[in-house]
Amino acid sequence: MRPLHRLIAAAAVAACLTAGASAHAQSGPVVDAPAGAAMGKAEGAVHVFKGLPYAAAPVGPARWTPPRPLPRWSGVRDATRFGPACIQPLSGPGNIYADDQPSMSEDCLSLNVWTPKTAHDAPVMVWIHGGALVGGASSEAVYDGARLAQRGIVVVSINYRLGVLGYLAHPGLSAESPDGVSGNYGLLDQIQALRWMKANIAAFGGDPSKVTIAGESAGGLSVMYLMASPPARGLFSKAIAESAYMISTPSLRERRFGETPAEESGVTLARRLHAPDIAALRAMDARALSKASIAAGFGPFGVVDGKVLPRQLVDAFDRGEQAHVPILAGFNAGEIRSLRFLAPPAPASAAVYEKTIRDRYGDLADAYLKLYPASTMQESILAGTRDAIYGWTAERLVKKQAAVGQPAFLYLFDHGFPAADNAGLHAFHASEAPFVFGTLDRTPAQWPKDSPTGAEAKLSDAMTDYWSSFVLTGVPTAAGAPAWPDFSAGGGLLVIQAEPKAYTDVFPGMYALHEAVVCWRRASGDVAWNWNMGLASPPLPAKAPGC
Repeated sequence: MRPLHRLIAAAAVAACLTAGASAHAQSGPVVDAPAGAAMGKAEGAVHVFKGLPYAAAPVGPARWTPPRPLPRWSGVRDATRFGPACIQPLSGPGNIYADDQPSMSEDCLSLNVWTPKTAHDAPVMVWIHGGALVGGASSEAVYDGARLAQRGIVVVSINYRLGVLGYLAHPGLSAESPDGVSGNYGLLDQIQALRWMKANIAAFGGDPSKVTIAGESAGGLSVMYLMASPPARGLFSKAIAESAYMISTPSLRERRFGETPAEESGVTLARRLHAPDIAALRAMDARALSKASIAAGFGPFGVVDGKVLPRQLVDAFDRGEQAHVPILAGFNAGEIRSLRFLAPPAPASAAVYEKTIRDRYGDLADAYLKLYPASTMQESILAGTRDAIYGWTAERLVKKQAAVGQPAFLYLFDHGFPAADNAGLHAFHASEAPFVFGTLDRTPAQWPKDSPTGAEAKLSDAMTDYWSSFVLTGVPTAAGAPAWPDFSAGGGLLVIQAEPKAYTDVFPGMYALHEAVVCWRRASGDVAWNWNMGLASPPLPAKAPGC
């Protein structure tokens, strides 16, 4: 159905169904989707629909169950306000990412749509927010999709269950499952949101066959989980992973790679919370449970369960079992400057630093110290941690997608501005996001602030162009900006500083070093790979064949 005809039809539906709706709500655009009719808000050339539920409320007996589809709702839904964020802890003082939610609820499985008012079969970008799988929400102002939608794409942002409510595994929960598994509920929410879009996004002008999943940090981790998850196959056609981290993740029942089995972690948590069974855990207040689980040391991660996640991400990508889709991936030069808790403390002297690295890295110590020398110890600690987590992951993603014949585009975001640089936060973690979304004026309260200059606005325009054109065509381009090299066609990347510029390589040897470290650890079978790098690394296992 053409867009104008669709709106006319939707308006006719609204006339029949809006009994009791407010006059304010009746003034907005109406879409009649299979899920139900919804009335949003016109913002210039973009129509916005907020707080659309994509699954039944995961509350009461449905806590820790896979998301359930909703029947069509009746009437015309007021879609002018964001739905509540999923339950999460309040941000601590001094957190530059703090964007505490005005409303939180366990009934939080909703999404938002920004669509050009004339959209028809437009490609779709689905944004998965970051926050360590513990916090964040689709309603954060920095993720406003209007500027991207102005480029001709439909933008969708989603909520998904977080923390213990999204990622608890437990033998009692596995016993309830037809597949005998538990955990991964937040990931299943993301898959259900994609299924909802497959059925409904055409009504908003989107093309369900042209969906790009995108996310930053834990959102980037989620993108990789979706790429490796068989239930998500066919629900998206491209991927964007910003500052993703391909770390080891626990198995459901096996003790592998130094990770505690997820079910065992769930049993330990229940014991610490004095909950004898799942019924007792379900009876707990959601906010109290979230807070208590963090105090008890529970960390949410995907679970290798053989069903939703068949194997470790590194193994899935090595085997070519991931979704064979074009990818855009990258990382930031100053990732760890705002995440210093991930970096080990500096030792008393450069001599101690070098000795520790030699003790931990053995045959790889010379390669490590060449990249991260003792002479610049403080910077080396930040760079080594950055590369082990984010740099290696980004390059690995483009290499593995190129290996299965897919276009792959790599970036390094190395742009700073005075307020950030003066605070020691040059190109910090997530600082690329407002440039991508064109929301430099809508960052969190404690985010380093500068009045956007003409140069900043120009750079943001270029990044919005690159990202939206990738969603549109599979090739990132920007008016008046350099061509972005396709990694699959000979390597190369885009370095984004004051202006974007194409490079052949920026950290020679970085990927080979960290790939070797992970390979040796995988071969040993009992050492994790995450933030236990550099000074925090255990002694490396022996070099293994094939590494």
